[in-house]
Amino acid sequence: MSNQPPVIGPDGVARPYIGGQALIEGVMMRSPHSVSAVVRRRDGSLVVREREMPDLRRGARAWPLIRGVVSLVEALKLGSAALRFSAEIFERDMEAQAQEKEAQEKRAEADRPPGGPSVLSALSLPIVALLTNEPEPLPAAPSGDKSDGARKLFTLLSIGFALLLFVALPQAFAAGTSKLFGLDLNVREPLFQLLTGAAKLTIVIGYMLAIRRMPEIYRVFQYHGAEHKSIYTYESGAELSVANARGNTTLHPRCGTTFLVMVALVSIFVFTAIGPFLPNLGLGAVADNLLFFLMKLPFLPVIAAITFEIQRVLARHCTTGPLRALLWPGFLVQKITTIEPDDAQLEVALAALRMTLRREQASGAAAPVEDETFEGYASLRDRTQAPA
Repeated sequence: MSNQPPVIGPDGVARPYIGGQALIEGVMMRSPHSVSAVVRRRDGSLVVREREMPDLRRGARAWPLIRGVVSLVEALKLGSAALRFSAEIFERDMEAQAQEKEAQEKRAEADRPPGGPSVLSALSLPIVALLTNEPEPLPAAPSGDKSDGARKLFTLLSIGFALLLFVALPQAFAAGTSKLFGLDLNVREPLFQLLTGAAKLTIVIGYMLAIRRMPEIYRVFQYHGAEHKSIYTYESGAELSVANARGNTTLHPRCGTTFLVMVALVSIFVFTAIGPFLPNLGLGAVADNLLFFLMKLPFLPVIAAITFEIQRVLARHCTTGPLRALLWPGFLVQKITTIEPDDAQLEVALAALRMTLRREQASGAAAPVEDETFEGYASLRDRTQAPA
C-alpha cells in the first residue's frame, strides 16, 4: 500500500493516491492496492501487467523517515524491474522488425536496426526510474529464471555507476577546484560542501540533458509527461479522456525529478553538518577525500528519508498560493525530463490509469498472473469502467 495519503481534488473530493512511472513505450500507474503497467507494441496493441501493491503502512515501515528509505529502496529495485519489462517487449519488437527486414531485403547483419536500448541508456535505467517516478515502489513479476543473477548484477553495476557519477565525481570536482585555485580547503569545511553540492546539481542537470538526446530516453520522457497529464486529469475529477488530459501541464510536485534535485540540496546541509566529525588521521588530502566518500555512503538513506518527508509536505501544502514558489526549482528541472506527449502516448497513460483504478475498485480480487493484450486503447477502454 502506498505511503502517500489520499489526494484532495479541486472539487474537494478525496481520491485514492495514484502514482506513476514512465516506461519504454509505456506507463505504469499504481493505486493503494494495485499496480498496472501498460506498454504499446509496434502493431498498436497494448500489453498489460497487473500486480497487487505491497502494504507499506504496517509496522515500522510506516514511520516517518523510515518510510522514505523503504520507498526509495523499493523504487530502485522494483521500478527498474518495470523498465526492464517494457525494455524486453521493445527488444522483441525490434528483433521481429529486424527479421522481417532481413527476409524482405536480405540485408547484411551490420545493416540491421539496433535491437534495443544502448549500453548507457540501459545503465541509466535505475536512475531513469527515479527521474520519472515518485519515490514509491512497483511490484515486479514473479521470477525465478536463469537471468535473475545477471539482472541483479546489472542493477548493482547501475547503482555503482550512479554513486560514482553523483557522489564521487562532485567530491572530486570540489577537491580539484580547491587545488586549482589554491583555496586549500579540506573536506570538513562548509565551502567544500557548497562546491560539492554545486557540482552535484550541475552533473545531475547535465546528465539529464545528455540522456534526453537518446531517442529511447526522449520517448520515455514523453511518456513521463503523459503520466503527469493523466494523473492531473484523475485528480481533478474529470473524465479520463485524451481531450481532457491534453490540456494539463507536464509538471507535477510529486515527481521523482524534483526528488533527485532536492536530494542534492539536502545533501549539502547534511554533509556540512557531519564534516567536522570526520576524524583527522593526518594521511593527507587524498586519504581524507577517500575517507569522507566512504563516510557518506551510510548517510545516503538518511538524506533520502529527509527529502521524502520534505517533498511529501511540499506536495500537500505548497501547490497553491505563494508557497508554490518552493516547487519551482523542481519544476524547472522537470522541463528536461518531461516532454509534451502525443495523443497515442496519452492513451497509454490513461489505459494504465484505467486498469489500476479498475483493480483498485475490485480490491481483494487476485491480479492475473499472465500479461493481458488488448488490440488498442478503444478495446481496453471498453473493458474498463469509467471511474467515478
